[in-house]
Amino acid sequence: MTTTTSEVEAPVRSVLICGYGLMGRGIGNTFAGAGFDVKVRSSRADALKGTRPDIVFLRELPETPPDLILELVPEDIETKRALFREIEARYGDADFLLATGTSGLDLNVLAEGLKRPERLIAIHYYMPAESIPLVEVAAGPATPRAAVERAAEALERTGKLPLKMYKPVVGFIVNRLQHAILHEAYWMITQGIATAEDVDFAAARMLGPRMCASGLILQKDISGLKVNRDAQRAIVPHLFHNNEPNPLPGALFARGETGLAAGKGFYDWAGLDAAEVRKTAARELEKLLAFLNEQTFKNTAHLQPKPRELKP
Repeated sequence: MTTTTSEVEAPVRSVLICGYGLMGRGIGNTFAGAGFDVKVRSSRADALKGTRPDIVFLRELPETPPDLILELVPEDIETKRALFREIEARYGDADFLLATGTSGLDLNVLAEGLKRPERLIAIHYYMPAESIPLVEVAAGPATPRAAVERAAEALERTGKLPLKMYKPVVGFIVNRLQHAILHEAYWMITQGIATAEDVDFAAARMLGPRMCASGLILQKDISGLKVNRDAQRAIVPHLFHNNEPNPLPGALFARGETGLAAGKGFYDWAGLDAAEVRKTAARELEKLLAFLNEQTFKNTAHLQPKPRELKP
C-alpha cells in the first residue's frame, strides 16, 4: 500500500483547499503541519487571515495553480461542477490533481463535462480529519493509476494511511461496507427485532473488536471457508435486499430529530453537553487507534498473509 517518493513523478508540494468548514480546517492543518504550501479559498478569507500563519487565505483562486486542488464544498453535484468549471477555466491545461472530497457522489457523474477528466480523483477523509489515519483515494473514470499514486504519496507525507482505489465506485470502500451493515441494522430496528442499543452493543463488543484484530475477510480464512460458505447459504437469502434507503432515518430527520445537536435522534441526548460528547468520542477514538497501532497491528505484522488475485 505504501508508495515511496522516488516512485512518484512530480510529488505534490502545494495544496489549495476550496471550502473551510470543520473538515477543511482539519485537512488544512494536516498538510500545513507536514510542510506543504497550503492555501485556502473561502468566502470568509478576510475573517480567517492570521488564524494560522502557515496557511494563506484567499477569496479568489490564486493566479498560479497548485499541485493539488481539493474541493470541500457542499455535497451537491451542481455546486461541485460549477467549481470545477471555474477551476478549469482559470488554469487550463496546467498539470494539477483535481480532487473532490465527496463521500457519496458518483465520480462518473462528477467527471461529466470536465475538459481534463484524467485529473479527477477523490480524496475522502473521515471525521475528525486530523486524527483518523485512513484516507480513501479513488480514481475517476478516466484517471490513470499514476494520479492515484501521486495523491497517496502526498497523503503519506502528512502521516495518513491511504486506501487506494483505481476504479470509481459510489461510496468507496468504507462507506459501502458501513451502509450495507446500517441497512440491515435499520431493518431489524424497524421490525422490532433489535433496538438501536442492541445493534450498537453488538458492533462495539463483537464486530468492532474482532475486525480490529483480524479484519473482515482475513477472519474468514482463519475460521475456515466451509463454515463461511454454509453461513452465507443459510443467512444471505434472508437478509433485507432492496434498492431503497430505510425510511427511519429520513422520518427522524423530517421531525427535526436530527441527532445529538437536536437533543434526540436514535437516542435521547437531553441534558448532555453536545460539545463534550463529541470531544470525548474523538478523544477515545484517538486513544483506541494509538493502542491498536502500538499493541496490535505491529505485533501481528509478521503473521500477515500475502494478498491474492481472486477469481470466482
